[in-house]
Amino acid sequence: MDEALYAHVLLFISTAILGLGIGTILSKFHLPYIWAHPIDKKSKRHGGELVAEVLHAHGVKYIFTLPGGHISPIIVASEKLGIRIVDTRHEVAAVFAADAVARMSGTVGVAAVTAGPGLTNTVTAVKNAQMAESPLLLIGGAAASILKGRGALQDIDQISLFKPLCKFYATVTCIRDIIPTVQKALKEAQSGTPGPVFIEFPIDVLYPYETVAKEIVSSGGGKSLIQKIVTWYLDNYISNLFAGAWEPRDTKPLKLSIPFATIDVVDQCAQLISKAKKPVFVLGSQSTLPPTPVDDLRRSLERLGIPCFLGGMSRGLLGQKSPIQMRQCRKDALKEADVIILAGAVCDFRLGYGRSLGRKAKIIAVNRNKEQLYKNADMFWKPTVAVLGDVGTFVRDLAAHIMDYKCDPEWVATLRDRDEAKEASNLKMAEVVPEKHLNPMKVFMELEKHLPDDAILVADGGDFVATAAYILRPRGPLTWLDPGAFGTLGVGGGFALGAKLCRPDSEVWIIYGDGSLGYSLSEFDTYTRHKTPVIAFVGNDAGWTQIAREQVPMFGTSVACDLAYCDYHKAVEGLGARGVLIGRGDDLPERIKEVQRIYKEEQLSVLANVLIGKSKFREGSISV
Repeated sequence: MDEALYAHVLLFISTAILGLGIGTILSKFHLPYIWAHPIDKKSKRHGGELVAEVLHAHGVKYIFTLPGGHISPIIVASEKLGIRIVDTRHEVAAVFAADAVARMSGTVGVAAVTAGPGLTNTVTAVKNAQMAESPLLLIGGAAASILKGRGALQDIDQISLFKPLCKFYATVTCIRDIIPTVQKALKEAQSGTPGPVFIEFPIDVLYPYETVAKEIVSSGGGKSLIQKIVTWYLDNYISNLFAGAWEPRDTKPLKLSIPFATIDVVDQCAQLISKAKKPVFVLGSQSTLPPTPVDDLRRSLERLGIPCFLGGMSRGLLGQKSPIQMRQCRKDALKEADVIILAGAVCDFRLGYGRSLGRKAKIIAVNRNKEQLYKNADMFWKPTVAVLGDVGTFVRDLAAHIMDYKCDPEWVATLRDRDEAKEASNLKMAEVVPEKHLNPMKVFMELEKHLPDDAILVADGGDFVATAAYILRPRGPLTWLDPGAFGTLGVGGGFALGAKLCRPDSEVWIIYGDGSLGYSLSEFDTYTRHKTPVIAFVGNDAGWTQIAREQVPMFGTSVACDLAYCDYHKAVEGLGARGVLIGRGDDLPERIKEVQRIYKEEQLSVLANVLIGKSKFREGSISV
């Protein structure tokens, strides 16, 4: 034990003796609890078993991870209970995969990473989950509590790092606190507005008694008074860690806290809608959250018959070709509407901070999060009725409240005609032949014809993916995964992994830009090792095109925006996948069929390296 630690222990003890009464001293050292809960020093049990028991009791099926000594007990114990351990090539992909599981399964996604750099590698993904409102548990290893701040391996102030990103955060300081802490974290992740939570597990609460004692207390003890005092202090510290550790505790889930709209508020909104001639729904990701099943939400929207614009996880909610889903000309519809229902949609940059909404429209805003509910309401818009509650349940109750309501068919027809006119215009633009390679719009028009009914689409890119969003039609509820409001690149590898595990029989297509592919190319090794094949469709235009669209006209240079037409189809071959190059002279339909044939017959991941040229489809778009 070093001199600094000796000094710390002696200072602690002397301060306690000089400044506190005997009762307080006993409490400070946890002596009454330790005396009342004898410790089995020969037991091989460890704290990782308790973490695994709680996760298993909550129905957790997967833990995404990279190995690390700080968290090995959790990983090993979880596997023994039947939880599938899926190790990725980068910690950020592990958290993205957990995020995808959370979105598609309606449960909490779980990722476990080692201390220090293992945790810092996850920050982007955790922030993305926070903004996308995904219920996520991040488990992090940590240095032993008694060694924090003393130069232990990978020791940093992790709580300060994750405090602004997580709804709930905690450090477990004794084994008896593991079960209640994990239970509370899982509850908080799903309650109210869902989001990420973080638990830090110091290494000494996860390993067996004998291992911990050997590391913390020197084997020979000491002969001097100071050494004996220090040894007693450390023995007491370890005894407190393990006191009451293995006593039976309930591991069942705690009751969630979810806000719901009152009947009076639903009635007020029903009255507004019943008088509307031009109502519009704008649905966001929150609409797909439990407890209302997405199929119930879909039936409620169809019963109301109000035109719907879908975003985020709500894409695909109404199926591939719904008469009430509108995909084009949303800005025009919002300017003309007399009632706008923001069902989980937020007035941030995606709705022009509220400026996209018609000034004369009655606005019903529904959101679980009060801050998001009123976002920019002090500047550019104001809700007529603000409903703090669950979106899916509100829509279901609303539809039940006005069973006899019929939306004006002329209004629906007007928006449908605009939709079809815009798509006809897109079809013409798809036939324009670029100077070299393939027209990206043409590529997506053809891919749309070949996607199966159960396809899941993962969006990871800029210009290429933005084009895809206008053309590809998600096949059903919870079949579209994009980053959300944070606009994060690099989600593709992890999202696709989580999606494939949730829907093993479905084709999972990652729509990649060639820039974003670089973030997670190595995860093709993960797909190979874990037998979770996916299809990657890479739009290769040798550049960061979404940035270049504004930078070049504005500043006259493409500096930092230029890439190369890399042989990505060859790169994945070394990771156990198959690659296909698609270029201008190829029969596009046949090449897409070839990709699907390889995927089905060989049960391997396939990357289609699609060489694309420049398009004017999104000319003038700004990426800020």
